[in-house]
Amino acid sequence: MLGVMHEITGQREPVATLPLPLARDDVAERRQANNAVAVSAAGLAATGLIELAIAVLTGSVGLLGDAIHNLSDVTTSAVVFAGFRISRRGPSARYPFGLDRAEDLAGIGIAVVIWASAVFAGAESIRKLLEHGSTAHVGVGVAGAVLGMVGNHAVARYKLVTGRRIRSGTLLADARHSWLDALSSAGALAGLIAVAAGQRWGDPVAGMAVTLFICHVGYQVTADVARRLADGVDPQVVTAAESAAGGIPGVQHAHARARWTGRRLRVEIEAWLPPDLTLAESEILGRQAASAIAADLPEVASLTWIARPLP
Repeated sequence: MLGVMHEITGQREPVATLPLPLARDDVAERRQANNAVAVSAAGLAATGLIELAIAVLTGSVGLLGDAIHNLSDVTTSAVVFAGFRISRRGPSARYPFGLDRAEDLAGIGIAVVIWASAVFAGAESIRKLLEHGSTAHVGVGVAGAVLGMVGNHAVARYKLVTGRRIRSGTLLADARHSWLDALSSAGALAGLIAVAAGQRWGDPVAGMAVTLFICHVGYQVTADVARRLADGVDPQVVTAAESAAGGIPGVQHAHARARWTGRRLRVEIEAWLPPDLTLAESEILGRQAASAIAADLPEVASLTWIARPLP
């Protein structure tokens, strides 16, 4: 049920909870998220271990960076899973809004792992370039890079579709991470092709290109996580909420605020109503506004209705 908190400012009537049908099934969404994390982790672990073995055999730092990055994704998957598990806990005296923010905090763990992978891949690439290291069994290395591309693309697509379906910012961030891993595998492949063409520098340069890819996704994920933790929201959400509430007959003016806590979008509507309106009539308007907002913004998980009498 979608809980709508109703408050009349300046009066002593108690705040009432107005239950409305909830379009989203939180239990089912968590199950989908956990399945996506588990399947992705298994796929990335297999891909990363095969790439790592081939990287050790060939001496390719481009492939090594890609393998380490893929294996680090297994760690981020564990972080995401922990975030989903913790966010299941309901409100308490210490955490009156619940622990939905745990999903956003898990995004910080993802960002840390991404940046650590970038540092390692970059250091290894520079070392090989300066030491003029060689690359062996190039054909096997090419096969490993292709495997990395296919595996990461499949995992990224799966997490992206699931993340959009359940509106999980953390899962979408993890999907972008895996998508960039597919591009980094392509960079490793390009370096190995250059080595096959007689350009020894191709592999370490590819490793540095992979590092830049990793830094790019690290920046994107960090920015997204920071925006959510700072209560950033798409301005169109606020505009849509104000338009829906302000269009209710009897509502003279409506001001909206919104923020994400994990996968939950919380909206607060401050509505100015005629001063002679009773509490029961205000509650009816609150229900109508909630229905209108839910129709325009189905991702809304909770709505607070604050009625203010016009002077």
